[in-house]
Order: sequence, then C-alpha cells, then structure tokens
Amino acid sequence: MALGSKVVGIGTGIVARKVSDKALTAAWRKTKNSEPPADPAAPGTPWADALSWAAASGVAMAVARLLATRGTATAKMKVTGQAPEGLEGPGGRRKTA
Repeated sequence: MALGSKVVGIGTGIVARKVSDKALTAAWRKTKNSEPPADPAAPGTPWADALSWAAASGVAMAVARLLATRGTATAKMKVTGQAPEGLEGPGGRRKTA
C-alpha cells in the first residue's frame, strides 16, 4: 500500500472518529438528559449506563470506520481508476465458504 493511501486512510479515520464521538455524545445528552459516562469501566458508573455507552460506542465506531474506508476507497477509485489493495471494486461481494 502506498504511503499516500496510508496517510489519507489515517486522516479520514481520525476525522470520522472525532465526528462520530461528537454525534454520539450529543445523542446521549439529548436522549438521557445527562452527560455520557466519563469512564464506563469505573465502579461508580451504573451498569445500564456503562453497557449502553459501550454498545453505542461500538456501533458508532464501526459505522465511522466503514464510512472512512468506503470514502477513501471511492476517492482512490475516482483518482486512479483502481480499487485499494484488499478491497473489491464496485459491486464486490463477500466470499462464502
């Protein structure tokens, strides 16, 4: 993988992470009317809040990663006409055993 692709991938990942964290925090504040747990693993954090935050964070990070990866792949395909290493081109399907 070329250095430029790595740099772009890291940059988009960082931006996607920050955006998803802000969106998740805003959604938590709006739905729970409280601040999200600062440390879900802390003994003082109620289990319901810790588990809710962990699940929501996991989904948000997975979606952010997907958006960053697909966005980067789409941009590379538009610029170079080739899919990044390890990714299929448009319409790629998962291989089944």
